[in-house]
Amino acid sequence: MHKAVDMVSLNVGLPQSFAYQNKEVMSGIVKKPVAERVFLGTLHFEGDGQADLKHHGGKEKAVCVYPYEHYDFWEKELTLKLEHGAFGENLTTSGLVEEQVHIGDIYELGEAVVQVSQPRQPCFKLSMKYGIPELPVKVQETGYTGYYFRVLQEGYVGPGDRLVLRQKHPAEVSVSYANQIMHHDKHNIDGIKRILSVDALSESWRATFEKRLKGIHTDASERLNGK
Repeated sequence: MHKAVDMVSLNVGLPQSFAYQNKEVMSGIVKKPVAERVFLGTLHFEGDGQADLKHHGGKEKAVCVYPYEHYDFWEKELTLKLEHGAFGENLTTSGLVEEQVHIGDIYELGEAVVQVSQPRQPCFKLSMKYGIPELPVKVQETGYTGYYFRVLQEGYVGPGDRLVLRQKHPAEVSVSYANQIMHHDKHNIDGIKRILSVDALSESWRATFEKRLKGIHTDASERLNGK
């Protein structure tokens, strides 16, 4: 039997306007739990959406996932009681933290089938929501980022459904490891190459790592040539 984990909450929300730093900002960061089954398409859940489609959403970031295990830490850190969907995630899960999930892993989710594509990169929208400028950096530093799914098969998903592991990616590159190489061990050539070997890695993360690898090799070449 394939491993299954619980979904604590299924959350959706459409973009809305926020006042932030004397500007009007549209964002879909506010997600609320739903009680009914919702259709999950290639791009997003029905009733869900993102305002900034350059950095959010799209086929490779159709579903945002955040582990409920981190809520206790953030409640103490922020001195706030957090509701499900607090980090703008579609799925609040239990039993699937960043160390346990791998890029390319495939899960059954209700009628849908999804695949891990990349870690989530926190942006200023979290600062906007909570009024804490340093929050995105704190999320990044802790590694408590959550991650994204792409949708391989569309279908209806309900709040009581479980995530059932259908296939673990053979490379076993965890979300936690990818975060470590992206944000902390930035010049680890072997680590970058290991992540780039994962065929299921999102195009945006692949482009970042390929650019970084090229930069590292260029720097090394220039040092050898006395430049």
